[in-house]
Parts: sequence; C-alpha cells; structure tokens
Amino acid sequence: MDEVEAKGDKINTQKLSEILGIPVVPIVARNGKGVQELMAEAAEVAKSGKAPKKLPIFDEKLEAAIGEVKAALEESGETESAWKAVKLLENDENVAESVKPELKEKAAEVIAKSYGAGADLEAAVADQRYQYISKVVKDTVKKSAAGHVETKSDKLDKILTNRILALPIFAVIMYLLFACTNSENFLFLGINSPGIWLAGVVETVWGALTGVLEGLLENASPWASSLVIDGIMEGLGAVLGFIPLVLVLYLLISFLEDCGYMARIAFVLDRIFRRFGLSGRSFIPLLQGFGCSVPAVMATRTLESEKDRKITAVLAGFMPCGAKLPIFALFVSTLFAGSNQTLVTYSLYIFSLAAAVVVSLLLNKFYFKDTTSNFIMELPQYRVPTLKSVLIHGWEKVKGFAVKAGTVIFVSTILIWFLSSFNLGSFNGSNAAANEDGSVMCDMNDSFMASVGNVIAPVFKPLGFGEWRPAVGVVTGWIAKENVVVTFAQLYNEDVTEEYLEEYFSQYSPEELEELGFEGGIYDGEAAGDIYAEGVLFEGGDENALPSMKDDIKTRAAAYAYMVFNLLCMPCFAAVGAMKRELKTWKETGKAVAVQMVTAYVAALLVNVVGGLFL
Repeated sequence: MDEVEAKGDKINTQKLSEILGIPVVPIVARNGKGVQELMAEAAEVAKSGKAPKKLPIFDEKLEAAIGEVKAALEESGETESAWKAVKLLENDENVAESVKPELKEKAAEVIAKSYGAGADLEAAVADQRYQYISKVVKDTVKKSAAGHVETKSDKLDKILTNRILALPIFAVIMYLLFACTNSENFLFLGINSPGIWLAGVVETVWGALTGVLEGLLENASPWASSLVIDGIMEGLGAVLGFIPLVLVLYLLISFLEDCGYMARIAFVLDRIFRRFGLSGRSFIPLLQGFGCSVPAVMATRTLESEKDRKITAVLAGFMPCGAKLPIFALFVSTLFAGSNQTLVTYSLYIFSLAAAVVVSLLLNKFYFKDTTSNFIMELPQYRVPTLKSVLIHGWEKVKGFAVKAGTVIFVSTILIWFLSSFNLGSFNGSNAAANEDGSVMCDMNDSFMASVGNVIAPVFKPLGFGEWRPAVGVVTGWIAKENVVVTFAQLYNEDVTEEYLEEYFSQYSPEELEELGFEGGIYDGEAAGDIYAEGVLFEGGDENALPSMKDDIKTRAAAYAYMVFNLLCMPCFAAVGAMKRELKTWKETGKAVAVQMVTAYVAALLVNVVGGLFL
C-alpha cells in the first residue's frame, strides 16, 4: 500500500471485500504494517470454515460448459474439479495428462457442442477474467487526479534499460559482484574482498578444530587417524572454506533481485535471447543457475514454450553454480598467481553465457524449428531491500550448499579417502608386511583411485590434463561439484609437508610472520598449515605451491581448460535427476547430458589448443 499511496491512488478495501466476499487487509510488507491484522483475519476465516463466494467471472455459456465438465470430473472421483474443468477447457497439457483419457474427450465434446469443434477457449477464458478484473478495479480504485507522474523508477529505467548503456552497466555490476566475492585486491585497494576475508576466518577456525582432533588421535591407529584428519577434516574443510564466498555471492545476487534490477536485465536480454531462439523469460532460470542447477532446471517449467523449456534445461547446467566457485577459486589462486585473478574468474562467467548462446543457436538451427514465444513481464518498482529480506534469501540459497557438505560431500570424502589409501594389497596382507609400521594403507599412486584414474585419463589428454588425479577430480565432480576441490585436497596433500612449510616461512622476517598471523612473529608448526592455506595458498602468494598439481596441469591454458570443462560438463547427479523430472524421459535427459558433455569437451579442447598459443 505504500507504493499505492506514494502515487496518490486510493483503494476502497471495504468495497473490494464486499465484491470478492473475503476480508481485504491493506499491508506494507517492507515494514510489516498490517501483517498482524492480516494473520488474525486469516485465522478467523480458517476457524469459520466458510466456503468462498463464487465470483461471476464467466458468462452463462462458459459457466454451463464448465459445469458439465466439472460434473464428469466429480463422477470419476477427481478432486479440485472446478479448477480442472476450466483447465481442460483451456486445453492445458499438464492437467490433461493427469486425468483419465475419457475426461479429456468429454471436455472436447463440450467444446464442440457449445463453441464448435476445435475451438480455442484459452483466449476466451483469459478475456472474461480480465474483463471482470477491469470492472472490479474500476469500482474500487481511485486514481490520482494528477495522472501519470514520472517516478524514480521511470527515471532509473531511462539509464539502466537504455538500449546502449544497459549491457555495459550490467557487465560492470557483475564484475563488482565477483570482485566482492573472490578478489585478493579488492577494487585495487590492496585488501581482501569480504568473501576472501570471511573464508580466512572459517579456515582458521576449522584448522584449530583439526589441530585438536590431531592431538586426540595421537595414539590412534594410522588408518583411523588418516580417515579423520586426511579424509573427513581435510575433505570437508576444503569445501567449508568456500562457503563464505558462496554466501557473499548469494547475498549480492539476492540484493539485485530484491531491488528490482534483475527483472530489468531479463527485459533487456530478451532482444538478445530472441536472436538465438529464446525469450527473455529464460534468463530467470539461468540466473537461478548461478545459485544451484537443481532449482534452475525446475524453474524451466514456468516457460510456456516446450522448446524453451528443453533448451533452457540444457543451458542451466552451463551456469556457474555456487558449487563450481570453489573449483575456480582453487585453480585461479594456485595456477594464475601474478594475474588479475578477479578478471580470470569473471571471464569464466562470461564464457558460460557465451557457450549458452552458441549452443542455443545451434539447437534452434538444427534441432528445434518452432517460433519463439512472446515475453511479457511486469517490472517492479525499484526499492532498497531490507536487510532481513536479503539475509533470508541468501541463507535459503546457501543452506542447500551447507546441507550437501554435511551429507553427500561427507560420504564422498570418506569414499575418496578409502579409494586413494587402499588397494588389493591392503586386504591380502602384502601392505602390512611391506610397511614398517604394519599399516595396511598404500601409496596413493598404487591405490584403487589411481587405477581408475589411469584408465580414464587418456580421454582428457588432448584437453591438457591427461593425468590420473585431475581426471578423477572430474569424475567425482559428477556426484557433487564441490567434490572436485575435496578430491584435489586429498590427492595433493603430500605437497604441503611440515618440512616444506618450515622452509617456506623461513624467508619471512619476524614482522612479516606476525603480519601473516604468527603470534609474536614466531614460527609455529601447528599453526603453519592454516596460515599457509589462508594467507598464502588461497591468495596465490606461493608460485611454487602444489608442485604435483602443476606437474599434472602444466600450462595455464590447460588449467583454464580444466575449469571450462567442469563449468560446462554434466552437472551433479541431483541436477540430472531434476532434468529427468522436467524432460519427462531418460531418452530426452540423455540427449541433454550428451549436449553438455560434447560442448564441454569441444570448448576445453579449443581453450587448450588456442590458449596454448598465448598462455
């Protein structure tokens, strides 16, 4: 109601209540005004058990047709018969598939009898609804005598939706968004971005907890200590350290959504999307893909065109979801030291959109032939979101990431640890006989994981990462993308030894050590691992970091190709399950996954070959 009053308009809520036959309570959602009264009225209505008033929306002819179909639905035991009757007359595909075939035939008979065979009642139903709405508005809403007054939103739209300025402004806003998320030189000020700073705090706390557990397990068997420290704690820590980055990203996206800007971008991009066979409405699911592919795929059901639904479901997997961000952060910080790391990360997001455009163009040209659907969308007024609203939306989005870390990723860390620590010799006694301490564990290069990796690694050799450990990272990423980082943390942990840390920090003066986080400027072996991860490795401060990883992925072109492949390839199994629900059959789902895998392979190959000439 605040926006209504700001325009000088008035709504007669008492008369509106009389017309609709239900209580009408004016509220201001931003500050909660009227919400308590609304809840009280809702509770009162629920207690009364009074049926809602039947509104005279349709004419007698259409009401008779609805009544006839409704009676047939009730006879067959269908619930929500009135709503389903209208939907069957509108020839709604989803409702028609959910009822018995004879009921669909009954609706066709009623249409033929009342309106003629093949008549399209969808437009007639919509027209009569809007006529009724217009009459209600005319009777209850009094417009301001001043007429249309240019609002602040109108003035902002002249700039933010300008044909020339809109896209450059959008590009700058997205760059700033990622600079806040993952930059070690925030806005060129020489300080960490909020995301990097929070990640350091989480890593410090997790490192302290790991140190406590190491002390408790000092006398435990080697395999038990390795399971807890090298498997669970190191694996989960690799993911939890990136939750702050994901949280900051989601909070900023939620802010842009709540303030009304993202709706404008959907409108602006419509004319671009239309050239490639999609409507601007597809931008909404693709935007959700920046958070998680599962809700992004599910959101495609809101698209009217079947072609748009299928193509957007494929393209949603290309979007850089929050689970892919840790992959980018790991590779950019370790393999792109000395470069503009924010720009490298930002380029991957642009790459995903470019790949989506190209694939959409190809699918429209060679697979789909129907026309693009119309795009109609209401643009909300610009507003400053409340902190509570942004925090709720941000938490809802990051919660799924955190829950996955406690379930799927927890199990995956144990599985990855087991496969990388044991082989057949662990169970026939040969490892116990060969190891001085009697341990049944094996060297990682002789493990089950290495055996699997060596089989699939040649497939990725043309892409620049044909060694077994990067190949295994790709495969575990199909369970959950966060597993790529978990896998690397476990498979390359031998690079960060106590001796290496002591030698590395020996080059720093006491003042520099204190600045890095060593208390009193004195080197502390127990704290060194956490400080190295937080203050050096994650920020790309050690050009010699993870030498085994750099031996496996030798060039920056190959490193970028690895990120591109994980960006575009098949998403996690949960997202594939969502694709199956939306695309209906495993055949269609298989086609979609095939498009994603081929796109990822070709794109990564081009990056490695062409990029090798420049990087």
